[in-house]
Amino acid sequence: MSKCPEFLTAAALASALVAGPALANVFGLGRPALPEEIAAWDLDVSPDGTGLPAGSGSVEDGEMLFAEACSICHGDFAEGVDNWPKLAGGEGTLADKDPLKTVGSYWPYLSTAWDYVHRSMPFGDAQTLSADDTYAIVAYILYSNDLVEDNFVLSNENFLSVEMPNADGFILDDREQTEAHFWTDAPCMENCKDSVEITMRAMVLDVTPDEGDAAAEPAPVQDVKAEPAPAPEQTAALDPELVAKGEKTFKKCKACHQVGNGAKNKTGPTLNGIVGAAAGQVHGFKYSKVMKAAAEDGLIWDETELTAFLAKPKGYMKGTRMSFAGLKKDADIEAVIAYLKSFPE
Repeated sequence: MSKCPEFLTAAALASALVAGPALANVFGLGRPALPEEIAAWDLDVSPDGTGLPAGSGSVEDGEMLFAEACSICHGDFAEGVDNWPKLAGGEGTLADKDPLKTVGSYWPYLSTAWDYVHRSMPFGDAQTLSADDTYAIVAYILYSNDLVEDNFVLSNENFLSVEMPNADGFILDDREQTEAHFWTDAPCMENCKDSVEITMRAMVLDVTPDEGDAAAEPAPVQDVKAEPAPAPEQTAALDPELVAKGEKTFKKCKACHQVGNGAKNKTGPTLNGIVGAAAGQVHGFKYSKVMKAAAEDGLIWDETELTAFLAKPKGYMKGTRMSFAGLKKDADIEAVIAYLKSFPE
């Protein structure tokens, strides 16, 4: 059976293209990348600021963006959800047996945070954030680590002025010189050791998010002390400046709690009249088992108990569903309590 003339013509043409003198040493595919195409891939940012685009973003805007795009994995306050990474906290833990490595405690260069957020986040929707959005989110992460104030605006102009706590915790990689023998010596391919012994076991790192039983029973309540109910706190003597400061700090709480007229239960209960009130009494809110147990034991949210709870919720009440890591500054706790007092009902 004879072959189709069209096929022979196409085959001969393909052979000529591949073997021709002009294409003898190249594949002959594609075209040179255009400058704008190269720029689209050239996203890296160096510690000295090289690669940063012009732009700016505030902590306030970053809080909203973080809640929308990041909080599902990293928590409303960058404290991490389940086993997803914590981005805030860990100050002073690097020398511990189990250090908490976050943007605030461990990362030496702010450019690393900016570059990673801009290049790889949000998860599943990478490179959808504008430069301004990225500045705002990074500003909020800094604020969550108590590295900037709540009115801070991060931009390419003040980027290098931000001091990272662990900037001096790293050394230059000199392995090219100090470990050169590893790369230049002839490798051993057989009988390299007389015997092989297992001297230690690898530590299990629990870093995989657990999507299993989300309804696991919380740990029982511990060390929750009941106090006699004091008289409701009075609002007449409140310091207006302290209340105003508390209102700003309360922004960290607004993702879960509401106060004032028309307040409704969200992830957390409304907090109107919370100061001096019995625990677990907000109508219509489904409390955790440990909070119900504390309420049955007579827990009253006086200033002493609120102060301890706001400083470290999970440390105060084991098994609480409140994911917030806590307020680090005593002055912030005092201000928030003053602000809550201004909503007696």
